[in-house]
Amino acid sequence: MLTEQTIAIVKSTAPILEEHGELLTRHFYKRMFEKNPEVAPFFNRANQTQGTQQRALAAAICAYAANIDNLEVLGGAVELIAQKHASLQIQADQYPIVGENLLASIREVLGEGATDAVINAWAEAYGFLANILIGREKEIYHQQQLVPNGWNGFKKFRVIRKEVESEVITSFYLQPEDGSAVPAFKPGQYVTVRVPSPCGHTTMRNYSLSDKAGQPWYRISVKRETGANASTPDGFVSNFLHKGVNVGDSLEVGPPCGEFFLDLTEKHERPLVLISAGVGITPMMSMLLSTLEANPSRPVYFIHAALNGGTHAFRLALRDLVARHKNLTVHTRYSEATESDRAARICDSEGFVDGPLIESLIPSRDCDYYFCGPKPFMVNIYHQLLEWGIAPTQVHLEFFGPLQELKKTAACPV
Repeated sequence: MLTEQTIAIVKSTAPILEEHGELLTRHFYKRMFEKNPEVAPFFNRANQTQGTQQRALAAAICAYAANIDNLEVLGGAVELIAQKHASLQIQADQYPIVGENLLASIREVLGEGATDAVINAWAEAYGFLANILIGREKEIYHQQQLVPNGWNGFKKFRVIRKEVESEVITSFYLQPEDGSAVPAFKPGQYVTVRVPSPCGHTTMRNYSLSDKAGQPWYRISVKRETGANASTPDGFVSNFLHKGVNVGDSLEVGPPCGEFFLDLTEKHERPLVLISAGVGITPMMSMLLSTLEANPSRPVYFIHAALNGGTHAFRLALRDLVARHKNLTVHTRYSEATESDRAARICDSEGFVDGPLIESLIPSRDCDYYFCGPKPFMVNIYHQLLEWGIAPTQVHLEFFGPLQELKKTAACPV
């Protein structure tokens, strides 16, 4: 356990870290990549360029400092980090690298404020958290091996099918090259794909599994990411998959991970509401297909937001599911519908997914909600459910970025 002195000192640094958090984390990443370039493949270059990882780490450090005397409130964040680390195959011997660079960065950025007492307290606090994560990650690695046909590390999978789902999303069907069956997974989880990078190393990305468990393949459905401007590069891995990977090619794949999933062992009488936007539809498809099979009598409401028919993935698959399952209601809303979309009547309404739309579709607010999509969309759905007073146990989300940003007032839905 942490000493009272360490707790007091670390907690006292929370306001300073909140003020200088992003400066600290930018310095930390720059320092670590210069001193320990071997860790670079574990990080997303696009997120580094956009500052997403720096903000996420700054938020995590501030949250740890502010709650170090009540770490139970960070349990969900610890599980999220451990699952992410396991997906990237982070090992115990890599933690000292992060710790050394973090402590050096605190000293270099805070200057006189980083007294020996502060550095010693943060060294103890970092070691304490590192041991928690190392222990949990060890459990995850062990659990992955216990699953029938499970594995650790990266395994060769062959692309047996490549299917265009929309103008920007393509599905890849993957089977192990060694002929073994694919292990079961929880609907909503993701796998990690590792590919060669231009610098001669490798780079990794997480992609949600978009099919149900029990199939003879894993299916990932990947959005081709394009840079918003000249300073933002195109997504390297997504473009590599779309343009350079074809049927018959091999990919290195890590075992399923992730704390955002639908637990099929739980039986609820409440309706299930799945809400997605854009490529956020991928984990929702896995949840939908899985629950229709495992609990065919449960009412399910599937609400999806897309720009238009061109970007709408799985449209025909959803239409077929509605025809076969009386317990399923699907509603699609386009924010930028085209004239051809309107003529073909392929969307149910236009605008943004919001509270009034959701409430018009469901029998009551007492439902289990799962949602995933771009940040503004997520913030608005989250705040709407808070406003309705939905119990936290009934709200489940996959949010890419600092969770603290979810608590901010949303400007506009997407």
